[in-house]
Amino acid sequence: MNPEPLSADAVIDAVSAVFMVLGALMSLAAAIGLLRFPDLMSRMHAATKPQVLGLFLLLVAVGLQLRTWWVWPVLAVAWIFQLLTVPVSAHMVGRAGYRTKHLHPELLSTDELEAVVQQAAGKRGFDDDARRKPEP
Repeated sequence: MNPEPLSADAVIDAVSAVFMVLGALMSLAAAIGLLRFPDLMSRMHAATKPQVLGLFLLLVAVGLQLRTWWVWPVLAVAWIFQLLTVPVSAHMVGRAGYRTKHLHPELLSTDELEAVVQQAAGKRGFDDDARRKPEP
């Protein structure tokens, strides 16, 4: 008895299923990281890195399942928008968190911005606290 060879549809279905499971696991890991990590910078990392890869795997799985050529440009545009917006939003969240001191300095291995911020504050003649307090 010779086993039947796998059809192309069966192989595509299997690859698609693997990509869906991996993409869902990456998205789940991002969600768990958002809940479990201790500070803003760690959470920001968890929200960006695995989420983009998880979305990519899910989009590829959708493209494989639909089996039409016109869906691939739409899925590519969706992923490109993710690639363009996620780093920008993470940068803005990290910058706002750093400026408002919503981070744990003991968890940072090196604070490369501290010298730059101190130098900029010294050139202007005031510090961050003076900038936040309105004058009477």
